Amino acid sequence: MTTATVAPPTGAAPLDLARGFLTGGVVGASLAAFVLGCTLGKVPLIVAGPSLLAAYALLLRLVGAPRRAREGTLAPLTALALIDGREMPTVKETDVRVRFDLTVAPDLAPAFRIRITQDVHVSELTDYRPGTVLVVRYPPDRPWLLRIVKRPTPEWEDRAAGAVLEPAPGPTVVADRQDGCVWSLTTLLGVLLGAAAVVLFMRAELFGKDTDAPAAQPVPVTSSSTSTSTFSVTATIASSTTGTVAFGPGRSALDRGALREAVESLTGGADGRQALTVVVQEQLLTVVFAPDGVSAPAFDPRSLPFDRLPALVEEARTTLGVDAPRTWQLSAERLAGALTIRIGVTGAGGPASLEADGRGVVVRRSQAR
Repeated sequence: MTTATVAPPTGAAPLDLARGFLTGGVVGASLAAFVLGCTLGKVPLIVAGPSLLAAYALLLRLVGAPRRAREGTLAPLTALALIDGREMPTVKETDVRVRFDLTVAPDLAPAFRIRITQDVHVSELTDYRPGTVLVVRYPPDRPWLLRIVKRPTPEWEDRAAGAVLEPAPGPTVVADRQDGCVWSLTTLLGVLLGAAAVVLFMRAELFGKDTDAPAAQPVPVTSSSTSTSTFSVTATIASSTTGTVAFGPGRSALDRGALREAVESLTGGADGRQALTVVVQEQLLTVVFAPDGVSAPAFDPRSLPFDRLPALVEEARTTLGVDAPRTWQLSAERLAGALTIRIGVTGAGGPASLEADGRGVVVRRSQAR
């Protein structure tokens, strides 16, 4: 019997590693964009994540089309093969992964030896004993993709039943491609870097950083409709209908007495200005005042239960099932007649909120889902 030496499949080439790294980067960026979009409530990010992944998959499909077309022009070869040996797990399952050592004898080419791994149903193991002649099929340019034909045509089945083959000498080609852990590590690195790039790009909104920090020494400006004043390290900007207080670096609206002081700086102390809405974040207070001469459900912002607000925010952050809460927002209004204080938090577990009355007593909770 004439034998031939078949080149084994190569491991991960530099091009394969680069493709794995790029694929991992796209997957990591897509997942990070989708998760951040859901967390921050940004529809463009939610759409961009799956869209990027779909576009990359389409690009890979188009790039690989010429190779698939070239391989499709080569008809697979069918040949007889002798089972030189087999190895399989001792535990019997429905489908057993069996490693076969085969001597393949093509009709118009020298015989060669190859080792493959293929799933075999446990009830068919007796049909694949060493010394059995069976039918195999493989691409002529890639014999390491050889597979055992479980249901050959009657012609090949008759040939296998009457054939006598001898084990071929020479080395055995291991058909299972050995990429090792290099390709997996490269792909994982791409996933991590892709996700990190998206998080880094969105870090300001994700971590609630105020990139436009107020100047340490704001300059007072006055006109007929606006005025600017400062107290401590807090900058205050007020207009005829809206007032905003930006707390300075290292300060929070939840600091003891900070929120009451900020509200009084906007209302002018005892002038009784009525507010439509009060919105409080970590370092920002916004009060929307009721316009003069307009009847609207307003309230005195100085009547808020300032001493209870830090405890309400802490309760919303810790008892509503939000994992690692990142941002919170407090709003107060009288749209339904009675003063309502609503605190919303957002984190890994999703959004959640609680409502309290004008005395700071919790009346409703909405858990994270």
